[in-house]
Amino acid sequence: MSEPAHTIKSRVAAISVFASAGMAAAKFAVGIAIGSLALISEALHSSVDVVATVITWMVVRVSDRPADEEHHYGHGKLESVSALGVIALLYVLAGGILVESYSRLREGAPPPIISAIPFIVLLVDIAVNFWRARALHRTAHETKSQALAADALHFASDVLGSIAVIAGLALSALGYAWGDAAAAVGVAIMIALLGLRMARSTVETLVDRAPEGASEKATDAIRSVPGVIDVERLRVRLVGSTHFIDAIVEVPRTFPIDRVEEIKRKAQAAVAKALDDADLTFTAVPVARDNESVRERIMVIARNSGLAIHHVTVHDLGGRLTVSIDLEVDGEMTLTAAHDIAHELERNIRDEFGEDVEVDTHIEPLEPELPHGTDAAADRVETIKSALSRFAADTAIHDIHNVRVRDTDAGEIVNFHCRAAPSMSVIKVHENVDEIERALRRAFPTVKRVISHAEPPDA
Repeated sequence: MSEPAHTIKSRVAAISVFASAGMAAAKFAVGIAIGSLALISEALHSSVDVVATVITWMVVRVSDRPADEEHHYGHGKLESVSALGVIALLYVLAGGILVESYSRLREGAPPPIISAIPFIVLLVDIAVNFWRARALHRTAHETKSQALAADALHFASDVLGSIAVIAGLALSALGYAWGDAAAAVGVAIMIALLGLRMARSTVETLVDRAPEGASEKATDAIRSVPGVIDVERLRVRLVGSTHFIDAIVEVPRTFPIDRVEEIKRKAQAAVAKALDDADLTFTAVPVARDNESVRERIMVIARNSGLAIHHVTVHDLGGRLTVSIDLEVDGEMTLTAAHDIAHELERNIRDEFGEDVEVDTHIEPLEPELPHGTDAAADRVETIKSALSRFAADTAIHDIHNVRVRDTDAGEIVNFHCRAAPSMSVIKVHENVDEIERALRRAFPTVKRVISHAEPPDA
């Protein structure tokens, strides 16, 4: 099992603390001994690295904590704040080195005492810093940690700084007294450039600049989800290693709520895959598609009003629409109240399609969701089945089976299966089954409803 990101970051930061402290002490001692401003400057730079690494070690232990009641986006921005503090230290150090270098050049200070010791220390320092820079850069990339990325840049700059100090000491050994001070100036300039590079990325994060390419990746991921029409607006902010994404997405208005929820889940998975670590806020906006049928548009109108309709029939009479609808309302409702609801539905349909549309609404009582019922006796079921088979003999329907009869407060409910020729059209099957259902209700007035299921012979 792989280690958690916060554990990896804490361990790498802790190792860097001890490495930085050891190398800083060695360079400072040798620099004082031989009187090299360049080596002392590099030691001070490493000392800042020690402070920065301690801060990093402390911050990464907090930055990966999950969101809480006071920090809704987590604690990742602490890494950016700590990086700003390190940048400030770097600029203070660079300014101090420049001032001292100028003073030595103006006063003509004597060159440092040259021996093999400072070169050995610097070469060891280059090897250690190169190894630490690579390890930190790799971990920062894996965990998307700005604090560790800042540390990696520090150690990379230490390698360049040590090379500059070696060049300065070599110039001093060749008789150029200004070589050591010039090397110190080079170290200061590298520190300043490093701080500028760090400041740019850190400030961009703090002001919520969208990470490069993140918007395009998130948008493409959401658009790839079946059912998404388009992404109306998308915003991305990076907090720590997590991309927080707010997206307004267009979906068909004819989709039911559970289908929209499925689209949301798939969009979250797609964005997380594209950006590794993402938190998506998905706002669905229902829109009309160009290929919506008249029936679908009418169903949307009814659903938006919270009405139950069925058996929607639409005809085009020479450019004029005629619409017939079965509207279900509470059976205890007064006719006046029911008529008002039907009138409002008809008005909404005319607003959608024009005043010349002809709308007829058939009002019927809404079936109760859970009517009380019991299975009918076996002899009653057999009687109903025999009647169904007798009525089917006069149609193209055969093999009446799986007959069920239930007694409810509203009357008997009959369910049955039957078979028809596989080549028969749905319209013909429906007409034949309707004939059987009507015959059954005429023969048995207690039958409230008949539900049939037609299937081909091999089903």
